[in-house]
Amino acid sequence: MKPDLWADLVQLVVFVALVTGLAVPLGGYLARVFGDGPAPGDRFFLPLERAIYRVAGIDPEARMDWRAYATALVVTNWIMMALMYLVLRTQGVLPLNPDRIGNMPADLAYNTAASFITNTNWQAYSGETAMSTLAQMLAIIYPMFTSAATGIVAAIAFVRALTGVRRDLGNFFVDLVRAHTRLLLPLAFGVALLLVAEGAVQTFEGSVVARTFDGGTQVIPRGVVAAFESIKHLGTNGGGYFGANAAHPFENPSPVTNLVHMLSMMLIPSALIFAFGRMIGNRRQAWVLFIAVFFLFLVMWSVVYGSERYGVPELVRAGLVGGNMEGKEVRFGLFGSALFTTVTTGATTGSVNGMHDSLTPLGGFVPLFQMMLNNVFGGDGAGLLNILLYVILGVFLTGLMVGRTPELFGKKIETKEMKLAAIALLAHPFIILVPTAIALALPGPQASIANPGSHGVSEVLYAYTSGAANNGSAFAGLDADTVFYNTTIGSVMLLGRFVSIIALLGIAGSLAKKTPVAAGAGTLRTDTPLFGVVYLLTVLILGALAFFPVLAVGPIAEQLAMLKG
Repeated sequence: MKPDLWADLVQLVVFVALVTGLAVPLGGYLARVFGDGPAPGDRFFLPLERAIYRVAGIDPEARMDWRAYATALVVTNWIMMALMYLVLRTQGVLPLNPDRIGNMPADLAYNTAASFITNTNWQAYSGETAMSTLAQMLAIIYPMFTSAATGIVAAIAFVRALTGVRRDLGNFFVDLVRAHTRLLLPLAFGVALLLVAEGAVQTFEGSVVARTFDGGTQVIPRGVVAAFESIKHLGTNGGGYFGANAAHPFENPSPVTNLVHMLSMMLIPSALIFAFGRMIGNRRQAWVLFIAVFFLFLVMWSVVYGSERYGVPELVRAGLVGGNMEGKEVRFGLFGSALFTTVTTGATTGSVNGMHDSLTPLGGFVPLFQMMLNNVFGGDGAGLLNILLYVILGVFLTGLMVGRTPELFGKKIETKEMKLAAIALLAHPFIILVPTAIALALPGPQASIANPGSHGVSEVLYAYTSGAANNGSAFAGLDADTVFYNTTIGSVMLLGRFVSIIALLGIAGSLAKKTPVAAGAGTLRTDTPLFGVVYLLTVLILGALAFFPVLAVGPIAEQLAMLKG
């Protein structure tokens, strides 16, 4: 029996309303937290933050230009990555290892450290068998906070450059501390409590041995799961404490936790759009971008939901109706799985409550294409950066068409900004398509592909797209735990994270130095529905130009073959 379409649409409307209702006030809160004036909670948070500054030797009054800000961001993250790698390589002799798990191999440790410092959380291992409790906490949960905070503050620094009231980007270390103390830690604590209340596991104890009904035994892994899950989704990190990810009942016990997970993934990326509007003093601008991005999100959801609801034509002709439930949790149903798929790749989180490898070809096209666009909300901070990149591109292209100098919020978009924008734009398809071509051409990497033909192409393409978009989900039909894939995907994750951030901070530094000019009769307004359409067309056209050829030999070819039977 097919799912009730109207009931599913009601659930969708409720979800959209909840996301919007939570994002607007949180956006206002973020604008005040990272603004120059008093912020909510100063009486409680300022003493704590000042103590952190003293211990760390941070001068909170210091200001950074874009080079200093970018250097502090990159160096801090690379130091943390080195420490994470060390923990993974020595976890076998470190404490809090009740199951006596050994050290992680060098190539896998590099891949894992690169994955979690870049907010990707790609996992070429199964968490319950490859990680000690200490490693889960220090090398996984800890960077889930810092990587999310890094993306958030990079976006905030870019927005400051657009306000026209300051020529610096702020102080990276102050921003990083505030992102933790005033946003991520309080939210993660509250969400973790909700998850525990619904049945998620939270314990320092190791595995427990249970007796089965037939007299045998079963080893059941446990750990700090609720803490992991809360920041995993709020930080748009992804990954899973267990190999089954958010399909595991200890991670995602009920439909309520499934909703909490999805709202958590969407919360900060959507709120940052409204924070941007508040900080530049143009809330209408935020609504134009929010509606445009949400429209794109809903189109993507309708494709994956419609394709999965119809199912496989051969099975439908055989009388097996009810949609494609292969690889999905019955307790979440088709709607809960399809929406989760759209959310997790739209917000570049990478958490999954069903196997993307089991999606219909058109259903699998959606998560792939969302990661290729990388701005259907996107991850914490990185999503807003990519949205603003396409705003700049849209302004530039329309300016060329009407023969006027492009301007954005009173700042002229000139040669330097467009060169850096081109680097940020072209780096993404380059680090996806080149490694994919190499992997498909070499016999060793080909041996890791579980399925031949077009689906095999999609498996490899998905892996590198997920790494470049710092998403972390997988088709799961690819054996990626090899030296080749661990090394190349790890490097793609690092390039996908830091090349675009550095390029966009360079744009921010250039714009911050410019004196705003008054809007004239020829100025293109970006806070109108018309520009919302321009933005969408810019995203879709550039995305199609970059990726359509490879999509044609992957999921599109597979879909056509499936329709032909």
